[in-house]
Amino acid sequence: MSLPEIASREEWRRAREELLVKEKAVTRARDALNAERRRLPMVEVDTEYMFEGGDGKATLLDLFADRDQLVVHHFMFAPEWDADCRSCSAFLDQIGHLAHLHARGTSLVAVSRAPYTKILPFKARMGWTLPWYSSYGSDFNHDFEVTLERAGELVERPGVSCFLRVRDRVFHTYSTYERGLDGLGSTTSFLDLTALGRQEEWEEPKGRASAFGAPAGSERVRYHDEYEE
Repeated sequence: MSLPEIASREEWRRAREELLVKEKAVTRARDALNAERRRLPMVEVDTEYMFEGGDGKATLLDLFADRDQLVVHHFMFAPEWDADCRSCSAFLDQIGHLAHLHARGTSLVAVSRAPYTKILPFKARMGWTLPWYSSYGSDFNHDFEVTLERAGELVERPGVSCFLRVRDRVFHTYSTYERGLDGLGSTTSFLDLTALGRQEEWEEPKGRASAFGAPAGSERVRYHDEYEE
């Protein structure tokens, strides 16, 4: 087994300070990348997709649950599979309390191509409360490039797509796939993918923090049992 070298406390501190310079550079670069992502144009979604969830049939607009933003985890679960993807399951296991996303006007849901009758028992087995919808029978997975045809066969790949609601109009703002999901799972990591971001005053471009009349994101943080929907 290859282990770190043994050093004195002083040697460790010098090495740590050198690494900290690089870590801060990465943080600044990530902030710049997130700002560039928020500057991407958006595309109106005019296809009438239909999903099935715990409350029956739902449209894409319904998935927002009256919030301004929607993050969709494209969960790999094909109709012919008996169980879902283990990696996608591990991804959902790491997601924390959704109240902190909701406080920033952002909903997070999972969507799979399998029928809801297959999704429901597995969701119960895993003990997940996150909303999970079936896109079975629609072109949603194909249109957002998570169900692909390769060598004459349909294959699934994991992904995340972000949407913005402006009154009753829905816009697609961002998608990422496979390794693009590395590092996701926390509230801020999902918000960094969205058009409105963390909704903090220091973020670029300016004007997104109060785009819908709410106070800056950090001003809305509470204990998760203190939020009022």
